[in-house]
Amino acid sequence: MAKYTKDDILARATELAKMIAETDEVAFFKEAEAKIHENQKVREKIASLKSLQKQAVNFQHYGKTEALKMVEEKMVRIEQELDEIPVVQQFKESQVEVNDILQIVTSAISNTVTDHIIESTGGDLLRGETGAQVRNSTPGSCS
Repeated sequence: MAKYTKDDILARATELAKMIAETDEVAFFKEAEAKIHENQKVREKIASLKSLQKQAVNFQHYGKTEALKMVEEKMVRIEQELDEIPVVQQFKESQVEVNDILQIVTSAISNTVTDHIIESTGGDLLRGETGAQVRNSTPGSCS
């Protein structure tokens, strides 16, 4: 019989999310994101990029390949210019750090659940096989 319900797990996940939201990495992300929105140069470039994206969709829809190519080249230039702005670099770095935390948590949960299933079924942790796989595999066969 199960010891925990989905609601119990969701409550713990919410607790964990709150903990993650209070890390230094998330605080840095929030600061970097605020700086992005405060920076006039960045806001102008983002506005230009959005306008070009709309144009690109229209040109693609109407089959205007030359115009589309020119707009896409402008978009690449603006993206490169954005990437050179220190506040944008900080923002992207902070995104990576927060994503890393989320990936670590996801992997830890996944690996722990998998290991628990293998161990609780009398499986072989080193081979990554559950008890049912171990009992039903024939020694020496390639299954």
